[in-house]
Amino acid sequence: MARPKRIVLVRHGESEGNADDTVYEREPDHALRLTHLGLQQAAATGVRLREQFADERVSVYISPYRRTHETFRALDLDLTMVRVREEPRLREQDWGNWQDRDDVKLQKAYRDAYGHFFYRFAQGESGADVYDRVGAFLESLHRSFEDPDHPENVLLVTHGLTMRLFCMRWFHWSVAEFESLSNPGNGETRTLLLGDDGRYTLDRPFAQWRTPEPYGITG
Repeated sequence: MARPKRIVLVRHGESEGNADDTVYEREPDHALRLTHLGLQQAAATGVRLREQFADERVSVYISPYRRTHETFRALDLDLTMVRVREEPRLREQDWGNWQDRDDVKLQKAYRDAYGHFFYRFAQGESGADVYDRVGAFLESLHRSFEDPDHPENVLLVTHGLTMRLFCMRWFHWSVAEFESLSNPGNGETRTLLLGDDGRYTLDRPFAQWRTPEPYGITG
């Protein structure tokens, strides 16, 4: 088994929806583009990644959304070093089709009160649904490590909530721990580093906006 030295998670750069949430009333979520700032953020992240990967090979998985594809292109990685796959299981949490701004505002308030993991948008997914498909992707990813020629690095170009849920699934965080964490900023990365003990650790934590509530299984 050839486990990678690094598994790097990248959130897409700023999108049209991040800059103006009324766009969801006119454009499909998956079709939104990066803003000029988003392209700059992705390009800056690309500089850091090229230094990090150096001349090592990279296996890349990209959410099928336009903004994640645009982010990957702006990273400007050496395509002779990478093998690229579009991976629908890494897509954004589905909120349903076109969105009514006032309805979404109300549903977000309900979600904040109910919990981001369990609350399901009326026509879309819950965080738990995203967790399940991320778990299915992880099974496929682990099978890919059985290839003795697997690249030294894995790069996932995805979304903020999906990044948190990937780490929740990988590190076996509780729902309460997940609920206490904030999404990374646009263009930010988190890296799982393989240690000498064969375990992965996160290079830096997600920002924590509250102390996890101590209920459920402990110890």
